[in-house]
Amino acid sequence: MHLSDRVTGGVLMVLGAAAAIAGSRLPAVPGQEVGPAAFPLLIGSGLVLCGALIAFGIGRSFEVPEEEEAPPGPSSSPWRPGGPRALVPPALLLFYVLAADRLGFLLTGAVMVFVAALALGARPRLAVPMAIVAPLLVHLAFYKLLRVPLPEGLLAAPW
Repeated sequence: MHLSDRVTGGVLMVLGAAAAIAGSRLPAVPGQEVGPAAFPLLIGSGLVLCGALIAFGIGRSFEVPEEEEAPPGPSSSPWRPGGPRALVPPALLLFYVLAADRLGFLLTGAVMVFVAALALGARPRLAVPMAIVAPLLVHLAFYKLLRVPLPEGLLAAPW
């Protein structure tokens, strides 16, 4: 079964809105600026934004066109659903554990986003900006909003 991008994006928007609404109802912690509502609001807002981007087809021009399906039988492509691409997420997690203290969050995150984007079929012209912007936004959210320190390593955050 193949769901349209509008349905998938709409479902993500509804889930994000539900997370944000539920998070906004959490009680504040006395004496703290950032309480337990911050993370669900952040994640919910991100899901709503991503769902809207998917539903409206923004970014489709960066996708690699799908190839026609091969006839049934063993596939010769190493990137079939059960192939080596399935090992990318655990390999990236292992890479983070081994490299984050030395390289720091920003460099490690950039490598992880770049490799994951390429493994999922993104073109380099999209993967490179994502690898630059995504770790900065995640670091900003953890450092400023959630007040969680991340490894500094070779490249310190500008804040």
